[in-house]
Amino acid sequence: MSIVLFWLMALALFAVASAFGKRLGLIPIVSQLLLAALMLPLLMLLWVQPHWQLDGAQLIAPSWLKTLYGCSFALLLGHILADVAHLRLDPQALKLALPSFAVPFACGLACALWLLELSGVSALAMGLVFAITAIPVLYLYLRAIDYPPAASQRLLQAAIVIDLACWLLLGMGQGSLQPSSLALPALAALTPLVLRGLGLRAPRLYGLVFLLLLFATEHYRLNALIFGVGYLACLRVLGLQLRLPLPEASNRRLQQGLAVPLILTYGVVQIDLQRAFAGFDVSQLLALLVLPILSKLLGNWLGLSWATASFAGASKWRESLLLNIRGLSEIVFLNLLLTQQLISPALYFALMLMSLIATLMPAFAGLHRIPQTSLTPPRRPHAEL
Repeated sequence: MSIVLFWLMALALFAVASAFGKRLGLIPIVSQLLLAALMLPLLMLLWVQPHWQLDGAQLIAPSWLKTLYGCSFALLLGHILADVAHLRLDPQALKLALPSFAVPFACGLACALWLLELSGVSALAMGLVFAITAIPVLYLYLRAIDYPPAASQRLLQAAIVIDLACWLLLGMGQGSLQPSSLALPALAALTPLVLRGLGLRAPRLYGLVFLLLLFATEHYRLNALIFGVGYLACLRVLGLQLRLPLPEASNRRLQQGLAVPLILTYGVVQIDLQRAFAGFDVSQLLALLVLPILSKLLGNWLGLSWATASFAGASKWRESLLLNIRGLSEIVFLNLLLTQQLISPALYFALMLMSLIATLMPAFAGLHRIPQTSLTPPRRPHAEL
């Protein structure tokens, strides 16, 4: 009963935080990140563990919770992968994306190998964490500040290229550990062939099947990334469309009210603050908070210098900050790495703090004061989170 009460309390706290943040002008993911990074660990340390005698392992043990987590994870990962599937490549966006991905990826790889002494897929994952950009949160920022449409499209396309590279490389890296684990997800990715052979072409049906199979691959510890990318690639080859089943408004409420809070809490409660940083020294912690941001800003600046200006008076500093936004994409990425034991709880928590700082930087840098130079808000890449 105490476990159920904890999860109900956590969801209620996220709802209160989102409502309070909205009054302060914060988008929901920022309020949720603040609560997850600053309040939940203290709640665990000061109340849940000493008074309820519950630790992280007990809180995530119930089978019903694992099922609910799997549904939430499939919903969010499905939307992120569906976003990157809508890529329409612009050469200028590619010029921007290449340094924005390569510089932080190289920095993260070096940090993993020499500072944290990681190797193999764990080192690869660290490089990708340094490089990733949050497509949905970037979209929300651009819409909130009424950014010029052409410039918004280019930034979103660059973010899509970066995220596509991150998800593909992680999937390939995981598959290299267990090649046999690729067979079932790869076969499942061919499901659109079967559905089309049966004469079924409804886009929402393909979206529903996509989410159900994503849940199944995550539940049975198969490679969800290989399945997701393969499924969407199969649809592209067949010329079929995918629409996720829920209406946009219902989907947004479900993600903000349940899926995002549950995924954040699921990761945070596994962190034992009293022992989390036992193996970390100050230099390592500072490196994990500073190096991803600095390397990403440098890569963004180089990419913006290589590409032509998106509009007259465009600020490289402003656009570098916007492309440094992490948010939900990185949290989903980190949860995937944590559940597959590619990173430790201490690394998870440090990188989540980094993600929070990077996501808040555009707001603290005064981007809300940008003059309204655009005529219409940017088109969404797929779904608003």
